[in-house]
Amino acid sequence: MKFETKRFDMPKMKQLFLFSISSMLVLLMITAFTLINNPDAMIGYWRTGDGKAIVQVYKQEDKYFGKIVWLAEPNDPETGKPKLDKKNEEEKLRTRPILGMVNLRDFKFIKKGVWEDGKIYDPKSGNDYSCEIKMTDENTLEVRGYVGISMFGRTDTWKRQRMKS
Repeated sequence: MKFETKRFDMPKMKQLFLFSISSMLVLLMITAFTLINNPDAMIGYWRTGDGKAIVQVYKQEDKYFGKIVWLAEPNDPETGKPKLDKKNEEEKLRTRPILGMVNLRDFKFIKKGVWEDGKIYDPKSGNDYSCEIKMTDENTLEVRGYVGISMFGRTDTWKRQRMKS
């Protein structure tokens, strides 16, 4: 009695496997390139580096803005009321709530994955800084606030959030 066995042609299986992997990598690269090259790619919700706030980035005309839409601790522990912009240099603004505040202003898409010429307001210090934003991948922003030149600043890494409806 003879048994007939089918043998897999390993070189063809290997070629098919390599083709599949290569195709997936190319598709991922095209997707990443398209997202980062898209001026509107940073529109969405972003958790700040310390995880204590979420900023909604939106477009208004040809510029990009961001407002604080979530705080880990929205109320002042001392008063039990919503946190206010107490450290703002302008006295009249010290009574405005931090939640809902526009803290990113006037960003322009400059080139692939880069938005510049904007300002960022830090309610912790009450200071406004020049700012540039770089998208390193579809879910990561590097937000760099600085005074004068970019070399004298600090970068915070923000992660995209998927908001539940």
